[in-house]
Amino acid sequence: MLINAKELDYSALNQKIREADGDCNISECLGQRFIGAGMSDKHIEISGIPGNAMGAYLNGAEITVNGNAQDAVGDTMNNGKIVIHGSVGDAVGYAMRGGKIYVKNNAGYRAGIHMKEYKEKKPVMVIGGRTGSFLGEYQAGGLIIILGMNKGQTPTVGNFPCTGMHGGKVFLRGDVNGITLPKQVSVRAATNEDIMEIKPYINEFCRLFGFEQEKIMSEKFTVIFPDSKNPYKQMYVQN
Repeated sequence: MLINAKELDYSALNQKIREADGDCNISECLGQRFIGAGMSDKHIEISGIPGNAMGAYLNGAEITVNGNAQDAVGDTMNNGKIVIHGSVGDAVGYAMRGGKIYVKNNAGYRAGIHMKEYKEKKPVMVIGGRTGSFLGEYQAGGLIIILGMNKGQTPTVGNFPCTGMHGGKVFLRGDVNGITLPKQVSVRAATNEDIMEIKPYINEFCRLFGFEQEKIMSEKFTVIFPDSKNPYKQMYVQN
């Protein structure tokens, strides 16, 4: 179904999406919020710039954005896939607990905070460029992969990455000099086993956005993970 969003507010647009019989192709989107929130079916393709909380509580549907998206993409996402052919704002994947998010370019502050996993539910987020500060803050599970493409002379991530991290893994590609990490995490060069874990997601990233898999995998990766089941112990318990 083709939907022109130019004259629709967010409520009317989302009503049309839910009533559609089959997939939706949305044109002239400009800031409408909550697109696809909680949906468990359909593929939604968006031209324009969707507003905050696109794909919030997504439960199996797929959303593709042919450009940039704003804040809180995939907030508390449970299942499905979100593909951004551009950059995203702050808090992408906030409290994400399943599914996959692929971003071709950059992400703002607090990407992947409070991500979590349970049994077979393991959320994955791949950012092609760089991220702002507080990447993976309080991360409790899942995989965050930052490829550092298009980053110029700036570090792959901003300030205070992985603060309060107590589960999951963060993979950073390329040079990680100049990145200060908290004492509650451990850092190592990625092993062959680590690379095998992330390779399927990098392959899908390359397929989606037209990058060369060999070029991306030619760089070394660094893995960041929590070094304690209680990462706050050294903050609050006196020896």
